[in-house]
Amino acid sequence: MKTTLASPLNASQTTDFLPLEGTDYVEFYVGNAKQAAHYYMSAFGFQALAYAGPETGVRDRASYAVRQHKLTFVLTTPLRGDNPIADHIYKHGDGVKALSLRVQDATRAWEETTKRGAQSFMEPQRLQDKDGEVVISGIHTYGDTVHLFIERKNYSGIFMPGYRAWSNPHFQPTDCGLQYVDHCVGNVGWNQMNKWVTFYEEVLGFKNILSFDDEDISTEYSALMSKVMSSGNGYVKFPINEPAEGKKKSQVEEYLEFYNGEGCQHVAMATNDIVRTVTELKKRGVEFLQVPTTYYDTLLERVGSIDEDLTPLKELGILVDRDNEGYLLQLFTKPVEDRPTLFFEIIQRKGAVSFGKGNFKALFEAIEREQEARGNL
Repeated sequence: MKTTLASPLNASQTTDFLPLEGTDYVEFYVGNAKQAAHYYMSAFGFQALAYAGPETGVRDRASYAVRQHKLTFVLTTPLRGDNPIADHIYKHGDGVKALSLRVQDATRAWEETTKRGAQSFMEPQRLQDKDGEVVISGIHTYGDTVHLFIERKNYSGIFMPGYRAWSNPHFQPTDCGLQYVDHCVGNVGWNQMNKWVTFYEEVLGFKNILSFDDEDISTEYSALMSKVMSSGNGYVKFPINEPAEGKKKSQVEEYLEFYNGEGCQHVAMATNDIVRTVTELKKRGVEFLQVPTTYYDTLLERVGSIDEDLTPLKELGILVDRDNEGYLLQLFTKPVEDRPTLFFEIIQRKGAVSFGKGNFKALFEAIEREQEARGNL
């Protein structure tokens, strides 16, 4: 079997019933949001943005919004034990709850998706304060993950109603050059990938632009399959992974075991200068997977000419891959918590609009070394 690359999306050839403007924010349910916010600020260079909690009239949770350029994370923690947020953390550990998507009309987005079969998570709600209104709605996707539709065209406030501006004048870390969410990857169970591919096609109007089978993504010990789903305009991409048969446990199987179900495996954050970004992140203590230095011996033979000097790429462990449109540079963090679940990808695109397959073997072998050290391979 071969890697399958679909034809490029052409927005003029079809009517997009769910025009997405991009990722509005990613919300994480975490055990201690105050400490998590400090971690993302100190380690990844986010700035304090907004806060919601008892002081703003929210009684069951505390949420801290942090931002870097167009990249916004919301860290939410329950204030009491007996509620769905606490249940989510008990089951999954810290993880992604909401992949929130910017739309012009959140009511229409909810109507269009639910009439196509989506299970409603939140009927359209109008949140108002002195700065205007935000309309928010939501649907369920794989596992306990949800998509929220965020309409903020009539809002001029710091984040959204229910939040107040939040800052610490004594702690304002400089950014690391992270720009926006490039894509978010979901891990689903055995034989579930095609179900969710169909969901994104029929419910959200996405297209399957790239497919990898277990021959493309495999090592001596493990394998997985992956399909890349893209919104009609290409602004939002959601690759979906499922495990495949191998001699030992794959990274997807390990994730499903420790996350106790399906969920978001990693968030890819774009940068315009990956060497500068990764250098800065490493200074702040972010740990990355490391491929063998032999990876770089034949790199230019595999991907062709690139603008970057190989020396810093090799020193930092940055991977390079190519698709039909150009190339990309990427690097993956180790899991950012003790459960081997959520991690992050740093990516810089130099013309590439999708993904190549040249990095999979080196990347998976690096992951397997980590799995083996944990006793989970």
